[in-house]
This record gives sequence, C-alpha cells and structure tokens, in this order.
Amino acid sequence: MQKIKTSNPDFILRHASPNDAELVVKYMKKLGTYQKMADKITATEPQIKRLLDENLGEALFGYYKEEIVGFAYFCQKSSAFTGRSGLYIDGFLVDSQVRHQGFGKIIMGYLCSLALQRNCQMLEWGVLDWNIPTIQFYKKLGAYSVDEMTIFRFTPDDLKSNALAFEGQT
Repeated sequence: MQKIKTSNPDFILRHASPNDAELVVKYMKKLGTYQKMADKITATEPQIKRLLDENLGEALFGYYKEEIVGFAYFCQKSSAFTGRSGLYIDGFLVDSQVRHQGFGKIIMGYLCSLALQRNCQMLEWGVLDWNIPTIQFYKKLGAYSVDEMTIFRFTPDDLKSNALAFEGQT
C-alpha cells in the first residue's frame, strides 16, 4: 500500500486499486445512508472493479491510526463551456466519529493538489440542498455553488430506448 503522508502524522491517504472495489461499494453505501438515499446506491463490486480497472474512476481512502475513516470517489471531466478540465468528486465521506478533526480538509487539499498535477483547472462535486453543515464546510474552503442548473440523467433503460430511437429501431 503506497501511503501518502499528510500534515497530520496519524492520518494518511491511499489510492484504491481495483481490488478495493468491495470497500468502495461499502463507503458509497455509507454515504448513501448519510444522505438519506441508501436505495439510490446500486453500484456492485464488479461494476466498481471495472471502473477502477479501466481508469474510468478513482478512489482515495483516508486512514486515521490505521483505520479507514474517509473516502473520495472521483473521475476526470471537462467542460466545453469553460474550456477547462478537472476532477469530479462523485462520493466524499468522512466518518461521523472523526468529523471536525481536519480530515475532510486534508482530503480536499490532496484532491486539489492532484488536480493541479494533472493540469486541471477545476474540482467539482454536488451537495444535497438540505446538507447545510457540508455546504458550510465547502464554502469555508472557498467553494461556490452553481445554482443555475439542474442535473439530468438517463437510466440504462433510457439510454437503450433513446439509442434505439436514434438507430431507427423503434
């Protein structure tokens, strides 16, 4: 395990490997429970393993005194609006028993550093509107919200039906 030292000698970071897929799913389920949307976390270990194997996503774990207490899942993105590239954080969680100890700030700082190393010009993520403590945390770090848009998404079935329509098969 390649350890990434941080400003706190008791807190280290480690990038996930495809073999960590089960742990990624576990942390995404913890995040879903915290966000009051556990039923929305449908990712499976084989799906996450594929994403990690194919470099379509990455994960990071934070260890405090050798126990995992933090997690981030992220991927590359780009914007034709701004002409910028960046990282998109799809999952971020610090366990409740160790919140307010600076671990979230360390993880965000590392992700900012990683983005800069990769020539990115932005780091982006979403936050549920009701999650005021988290919104305040991000604003304290200097983040701002993009309130002018609503995120839309197709399900796998929607993808198929729209693709079939394009291919003239419906």
